[in-house]
Amino acid sequence: MDHHPAFYPFTILNAAIPQGSIALIILLFILLVISFFVSGAEAAFFSLKQKDINLLKTKQNPSYKKIIHLLTEPKKLLASLLIANSFIDIAIIIIFNISIDEWLLNYHPAFLVTNIWIEFLIKVVIVTAVLLLFGEVMPKILATQNNIRFAKEVAPLIEFIHYICKRLSNVLVKYSDIIERRLAQKTGSITSDELYHAIEITKSGTNENEKNILKGIIKFGNITVKQIMKARLEVHGVEYNTSFHALLQSVADMSYSRVPVYKEDLDEVVGILRTKDLLPFLNEPDTFEWHNLISPPYFVHEHKMIEDLLREFQSRRIHFAIVVDEFGGTSGIVTLEDILEEIIGDIKDEFDEEEYGYRKLDDYNYIFEGKIMINDVCKIMQLPVDTFDALKGESDSLAGLILEIAGEIPRKGQVVSIPGFDFMMLEVEKTRINKIKVTISKVSDDDQL
Repeated sequence: MDHHPAFYPFTILNAAIPQGSIALIILLFILLVISFFVSGAEAAFFSLKQKDINLLKTKQNPSYKKIIHLLTEPKKLLASLLIANSFIDIAIIIIFNISIDEWLLNYHPAFLVTNIWIEFLIKVVIVTAVLLLFGEVMPKILATQNNIRFAKEVAPLIEFIHYICKRLSNVLVKYSDIIERRLAQKTGSITSDELYHAIEITKSGTNENEKNILKGIIKFGNITVKQIMKARLEVHGVEYNTSFHALLQSVADMSYSRVPVYKEDLDEVVGILRTKDLLPFLNEPDTFEWHNLISPPYFVHEHKMIEDLLREFQSRRIHFAIVVDEFGGTSGIVTLEDILEEIIGDIKDEFDEEEYGYRKLDDYNYIFEGKIMINDVCKIMQLPVDTFDALKGESDSLAGLILEIAGEIPRKGQVVSIPGFDFMMLEVEKTRINKIKVTISKVSDDDQL
């Protein structure tokens, strides 16, 4: 019989590695690949922001639809992924242990024959290194950097795994919720949402105004300056080089008790002018040096909590602050009145205008300016202040909310819908949404924002 040299390597391989070991190595490779995708999916799915999810809802790709469907039950999805990964990791450990034992049995390395601790240490190091590298570090770094793409690619596999593990994950989630509730009862703690709901259902002993004040106190500690400030587009000030008579005219037209003074633009606010300080000098000539009346400005970051700002206003004996963003530019202004209104409701004085950037058509239809704050929209429509929290992302205005939901600049006449609400664009100017009609629509109990 002729011998073919080309088959010698396979003959040597078969002699060196038994058929059973080859099957184990193939199975080990498959399990590592699945572990890679499952671990990466955990990072990819749960790093998607609400803005990303809203964008995926507009896509027709089946994989994107699978992602949205899987994320409707995030707790159960996470439980399924953890269950699958745990079983896979255990299987990998067992296979590694069997493979290493077979290798030791076949080759009998001299340094391991009498030392079982070295054998144990080698197993731990090899298994740990492989699981960390291929089952944790690499997939999660890759998935975090490309979360949408990774989620799209693994969606069919994750849907299959979730289907297999769903019953077990349902049981685990159910019992974990029970344990969580019992632990909460033992500590005697009550969440702000539960307290808010308790006030909502109270019928006797309190009127509507008292309820609103109590609700304001509950949510007071969770509100940032950015949520209540007057946005930059609504801020009026005076230029530093304005003449005295022009200043008086500007102050009279604006009817504000305090006015920011700036150089060139509002990004360079140099002080605050109290209009009452001008009263003794109304008859002074146009050359009067009014800059001596300016007080130093007080700057706060837009993410500062209003509870902390109130304390600072009290300690500094001031009522007015300039709000700046992360780049140091002016975002808007906030006053003591703005803070107090979050507890006791709107404070109207003789200078307040009747028009607040909205018009009520009926109990279900409103027209708002795009720049109006989301908090104010909720108050006007008598909705919980956290109604749009899951959708608004980093935005605080109604126009910003629309952009987060749509994922693009909508056209005039376009309707953007979410469960319970329809937003129709009435006025759109280039990249700015000026006017929006909001309709409160009927929503089923199963629909959620």
